[in-house]
Amino acid sequence: MAGVTGLDEAVEFHIINSLGWSGLRPLQAAAVGPVRSGDDCVLVAPTAGGKTEAAVFPLLSRMTEQQWSGTTVLYLAPLRALLNNLHPRIESYGAWLGRTVGLWHGDVGPTERRRILAERPDILLTTPESIEAMLVSRRFDRERFFSSVQSVVIDELHSFASSDRGWHLLAVLERVERFAGRKLQRIGLSATVGNPEAVGTWMQGSTVGGRPARVVRDTVSDAGEPDVTLDYVGSMVNAATVISRLHRGEKRLVFLESRRRAEELTFLLRERGVETFVSHSSLSASERRRSEQAFAEGRNTVIVATSTLELGVDIGDLDRVIQIDAPRTVSAFLQRLGRTGRRPGASRNMLFLAIDLHGLLQAAAVLLLWKRGFVEDVVAPRNPRHLAAQQLLALALQEKAFGASRWREWWGDLAVLDEAEAILTHLRSAGFLVEDSGLLMIGPRAEREFGKQHFMELLSSFIADLELRVVAGTQEIGFVSPLALPRNDNRERKPLTLAGRAWFVRHVDWSRFTVWVEEVSAKGDVKWPSDAIAYSFDLCRAQRDVLLGALPAVTISQRAMEAAPQLRARYAAEVHRDALVLARRPVGGSRLWTWAGLKANATLLAGLGLDSSGAENESLILPEGVGPLDIRTADVHAVPRLDKESVTALKFSVALPEELAARTLGERLADPAGATDVVRMPLIRLDT
Repeated sequence: MAGVTGLDEAVEFHIINSLGWSGLRPLQAAAVGPVRSGDDCVLVAPTAGGKTEAAVFPLLSRMTEQQWSGTTVLYLAPLRALLNNLHPRIESYGAWLGRTVGLWHGDVGPTERRRILAERPDILLTTPESIEAMLVSRRFDRERFFSSVQSVVIDELHSFASSDRGWHLLAVLERVERFAGRKLQRIGLSATVGNPEAVGTWMQGSTVGGRPARVVRDTVSDAGEPDVTLDYVGSMVNAATVISRLHRGEKRLVFLESRRRAEELTFLLRERGVETFVSHSSLSASERRRSEQAFAEGRNTVIVATSTLELGVDIGDLDRVIQIDAPRTVSAFLQRLGRTGRRPGASRNMLFLAIDLHGLLQAAAVLLLWKRGFVEDVVAPRNPRHLAAQQLLALALQEKAFGASRWREWWGDLAVLDEAEAILTHLRSAGFLVEDSGLLMIGPRAEREFGKQHFMELLSSFIADLELRVVAGTQEIGFVSPLALPRNDNRERKPLTLAGRAWFVRHVDWSRFTVWVEEVSAKGDVKWPSDAIAYSFDLCRAQRDVLLGALPAVTISQRAMEAAPQLRARYAAEVHRDALVLARRPVGGSRLWTWAGLKANATLLAGLGLDSSGAENESLILPEGVGPLDIRTADVHAVPRLDKESVTALKFSVALPEELAARTLGERLADPAGATDVVRMPLIRLDT
């Protein structure tokens, strides 16, 4: 029976008496009807906006009303840490009604997995990769386990939708629906995005048995204007000094854009006597949990993090969020800003500390876009042909063999499989699949390329860099790239920095991919491989606007105001108010300062018949003989050309024809709209 909130009376009772809430938040109240009715929904709210409860409370009500049994709800998230964090909370909600909640991912041991299989939980928290592993495992009863699934919750939907993990997720859900025998209700939880309706349609997957997706937004309008300050400190050492002295007695969360910088800042803060914790993807799970728990329980503390703490992991109430330099998108800024202002009477706030002039430019540009009301659209990567190959191979593992003409039954008209027929032809001719009496099964080439560790590499859509496990005594600290190891020469070895501490490398066991270390007090260093960052056209043009005099309407410190003329003087020869700058290079050729983003610049180079190696976010390098007229007539719809080494960054590219794999990656690098803008703008030529 429904209560006044529209939820089951028992759920409503516990919201009031167990949680002590006086009522539902606006988003939660608005979501009750759509979720209980079985509609596909996208629930949009800032971080800590109550999105999990907005989905789970109506699903528990529906579960009771319709007497669901077995595992009826799959709750998917992109990070194991987020699932670990959510598990006790959702488990407590399920217990109100005598319902069980299980957790299944790569860190969950065999004992717990056996218990889940024997006593199927009503709600299972997991990842798409874990579901893929279940589907292909011959020891897993797929029909029994997935036949009862009714609904799926996709947490951090925007994170999935912007990467190949989203395409993989959709393809896996289509296969689950085949075992369930029904179209599953899909509920996406998302931070603020520019195009939630389009993301909702994408989330629905194939159109077979489809229904409209409803967008439910957080309607809170009295949150107040956030307190955002832009400051310039000039170095990481100065940033550490400012943070150590500012807002003492408060809980501060500091975001950086790289693991290396996070480690450096953590070490510097600890040197200054600040209780500091660190969280990033290359720390061991136990190390991250210890940091996050200690931070959640403390007061006068700092936690330094990369984007791992952007995606909703609960670390308690925060007083301050600090950003070193700038996030890469407005959406990420909003996600991080939403970490604050959760307590009654508290306000949202963020302090930007730029450690160099380029960081000041990036921060000012992000804030300028935000004040203009801009938020990026979430767009799924184009043409996921490599995932079509992966799915066809996964189906062969799952079914042992499948009919060469019946594969479409598993995915309907899902866009992932749009070109599957041609890809299937290649998989057969290259020996990835072999045919016997009209049935296709795993071939010798697939065994050779993906067969290690029970086809483990075939189960996930992202490439994991080779990392070595770092162990001190019996304690696992985390993981580092081989690039971080000290060189074997006669010079003094520099310690590693990991988990905010310095470690002397005692021994490297390459057979076990393990580095044995002991802690020391000297400052060390650490590095991981990194790819070029592709900034958007809008962000790069906002940087140009800043260089031409625009500043965001936020609080700007005196130091930042004094640094702004230095910033503009540094880039004075690279911007012009009425045109783009084409500058002669001393070594030959020229550089075109487009301020259009890496993708638009790569597209323009392709349109000139050149490879994309000369493309950067702000500019592109042109060889001798290429002038303004050539730029005006460039083919803005050309596909950037990439070398063979670049194509290996596309997971499963080996299962595609070489030319098709290169085209797939090139099409993803293309920005015809940005390139069109470049060729239409006036040019001025400077000879230097």
